[in-house]
Amino acid sequence: MVYSAMAKKHRGVVDIASIEYPARLKAIKDAPPKLYYKGKWDSRIFESCLAVVGSRRMSAYGKQITARLVGEIASSGVTIVSGFMYGIDCQAHRAALACQAKTIAVMPCGADVIHPAHQVQEYEGILKTGGLVISELEWGSQAKLWTFVRRNRIIAALSQSLMVVEAGEKSGTLVTAQFAKAYGRKIFAVPGPLTSALSRGVMRLIREGAEVVTGAGDVLAYYGMSAGVRRSGRKTGLSGLDRKIVSNLEREGLDLDDLSRLIGVSAPELGAALSLLEIKGEIEEVGGKYSIKNN
Repeated sequence: MVYSAMAKKHRGVVDIASIEYPARLKAIKDAPPKLYYKGKWDSRIFESCLAVVGSRRMSAYGKQITARLVGEIASSGVTIVSGFMYGIDCQAHRAALACQAKTIAVMPCGADVIHPAHQVQEYEGILKTGGLVISELEWGSQAKLWTFVRRNRIIAALSQSLMVVEAGEKSGTLVTAQFAKAYGRKIFAVPGPLTSALSRGVMRLIREGAEVVTGAGDVLAYYGMSAGVRRSGRKTGLSGLDRKIVSNLEREGLDLDDLSRLIGVSAPELGAALSLLEIKGEIEEVGGKYSIKNN
């Protein structure tokens, strides 16, 4: 059982009979009788919610696209709801935290228990930025296999829509999508490489009618919002070589050799430029591939 200093204070319980109880969650047949929460309860956090779920075995592409999409959506005023597990869930929370936006973690354990245990920083970050950690389970409850599935219905019910990023053919993510369908929620699917096993579940959802996400604007339009201009100054002040690097990496992640061939610059010269861009926080290297860093 893992706690943090933040986990020992600012906790409460909201009963289903209370006017503070989230209306969308209350509307489902098996709504939790009580919600245990950590953080400062403010019902306005539930007004515009997007559930973001996906594979625990997140790829570099999944990490990058989640940071980019969620960052734009959250910074526009949409609360991000997810399940706090490692992979896409935690990356969605991190992306919201990076822009100081609200996010809700729905736990498969007690709201005062940090699971996975190593994600203390994310847990405390959610509370510090005005988000919530919630659970239907009593204080101190540990995660069990069955609590994850039960938790998924809450994620789906709290939100007006669900966005899926990377899901295998038999992914648990699809269970959350099934709940969302049953509750009449809008489903968005983020396409991935056709060669990836993590795209199979997403493609299945698209075949079944999920809307393809081509950018944050697709999701924000559903909420009657528009994407703000982000990173407009990224290329300002960059050298000619740096601009070429950034322009190519905005399209897709590339390794050193591919980038060298595209730009027509030797690997040693390109490597030096890439290192400086990493130091500046413009790009990042994951698994041998460089991509735009989404702060």
